[in-house]
Amino acid sequence: MVFTIEVNGQPLTARRGETVLECLHRNGIKVPTLCHMEGYSPTGACRICVVEVEGRRDLIPSCSHPVEEWMKIRTHSPRVIRARKTNVELLLSNHPDECLYCERNGNCELQNLAVDLNIREKRFNGQKHAYKKDYASPAILRDPSKCILCSRCVRLCQTEQEVGAIEFFGRGSSMMIGTSYNRSLSLKNCHNCGQCVMVCPTGALYERQHIAKVQEFLHNRGARVIAHLSPSVAVAFAGAHGMRAGKDLNGLIASALQKIGFHKVYDTSAAIDIHIMESAAVLKKRLEKGESYPMFSSCCPAWVHYLETFYPQMKPHLNPVFSPMQIMGSLLKREAGENSSNTFVVAIMPCTAKKHEMQRPEMYRGDKLLTDAVITTRELSTLIKLHGVALDNIEPVFPNAPYHVRSTAARLYGVSGGTAEAIVRTLNYLLTGQELENLRISELRSNNLRREVKLKIGKMQIGLAAVSTIKEARKLMDEILAGRRDLHYVEVMACPGGCVNGGGQPFGGDDKEIKQRVKSLFETDEKENIRVAHKSPLVNELYQKFFDYPGSPSACELFHKAENQA
Repeated sequence: MVFTIEVNGQPLTARRGETVLECLHRNGIKVPTLCHMEGYSPTGACRICVVEVEGRRDLIPSCSHPVEEWMKIRTHSPRVIRARKTNVELLLSNHPDECLYCERNGNCELQNLAVDLNIREKRFNGQKHAYKKDYASPAILRDPSKCILCSRCVRLCQTEQEVGAIEFFGRGSSMMIGTSYNRSLSLKNCHNCGQCVMVCPTGALYERQHIAKVQEFLHNRGARVIAHLSPSVAVAFAGAHGMRAGKDLNGLIASALQKIGFHKVYDTSAAIDIHIMESAAVLKKRLEKGESYPMFSSCCPAWVHYLETFYPQMKPHLNPVFSPMQIMGSLLKREAGENSSNTFVVAIMPCTAKKHEMQRPEMYRGDKLLTDAVITTRELSTLIKLHGVALDNIEPVFPNAPYHVRSTAARLYGVSGGTAEAIVRTLNYLLTGQELENLRISELRSNNLRREVKLKIGKMQIGLAAVSTIKEARKLMDEILAGRRDLHYVEVMACPGGCVNGGGQPFGGDDKEIKQRVKSLFETDEKENIRVAHKSPLVNELYQKFFDYPGSPSACELFHKAENQA
């Protein structure tokens, strides 16, 4: 039901069942908030979104109050502005005064609110809390003193991810947000997906940075610093730098990194093609042997850690192939040979969990890591600014040869459902010797967090599923443990929508921008000629020269986890 209300003296269209905040935003009226999260039940905790309603004595929180036909609302009256300003001032009263040194300086919602509300002096002096910082995680760090109790991280971790690594404890003025039993954010309960970092409005949660380590080697004349860039980073970088959202800046980023001093800059997509070939070969072997199903994807380290923690009996079902990041690291360290100790491999990823993956025990060759540092898309922006590279004044270049050639199937890995689609294209060829009649699998490209499809390949009916978020993965895992046997390959990504919305991507990307990133990757797949990994000239050359065939002993030695670690 649609009806009319009055807002700031003007008639506005409202819909039955929506909140005042939803109605105002839909009609282009911005009302600030700190605790509100799109798609989540409102809490009304921050009181920043209050509005004045004629006939009501008190201001109402617009995020939790339903819109009603009789309402006459004022969104920015002097009373409302005073209330919002006071609420923000009270939050700032016991907040650390270290904005210049904060990870979120210039990108902090609390800081932005203070600017928008013209807060230029401190009226209240609250008690400063010197809480101990939590440095236990290899990927995500916590500074409890900057927490404003908005509860965003709690709600996301408990509802969307169903992990519950972060929760409330204490009561009244002693209430805090922290980890289970107020211990460190350890690997026992946190999977490092980084989605909590994405929703935190302040610097209470942030990634462990590897920039200093990268710079150290960049200034070491005896070191060869090599970077490789994920396609999910290339399509997310533009929106954070004032360019068209979703624009693929692979060439521009490569140019910037070369100017900074990287010896070589490669495209991770070349390693993704190898991952497709090896994964399709493993799946083909399991299908032909009639081994137990399904095979689970292993590209997302947050998902892998979740399965190992909560479903250890399912570890044999994990794909034994290294993630593309580690495949590229393995290739580069192998090529370096005796110089591998002087070769420093930097992976530029959309994911905080990759910082944990790089240091897992199976990711070493001898005493050397396959990947020496992981920087997120956000860290990439910082690194480029740090070295004074003006993106609007440089020309794009191709990533260095030979890892500049790739199929468009490799670009699909950034989107939920893309891994399954890319692998089944090559699986069909390995099983039948022919290409899929329609390379685009629409059932895997919906906006749902869970997609399933059955495909006829040769004489076999292959069941595929793709899920994103740990919550959806848990549901499917419970079905499989209850006896479901019609799925052969299951792709899981911990972040909603996949790597395009990873925990290391730029802050502030809304649904519209994320859809633009997805669209960019899909458009690449539709426009270019090499759409399957097994037709990549580079992949075929590598196998002919060094690895014989997908799944060969030499390929397994370089690209697969050891059996006792799989």
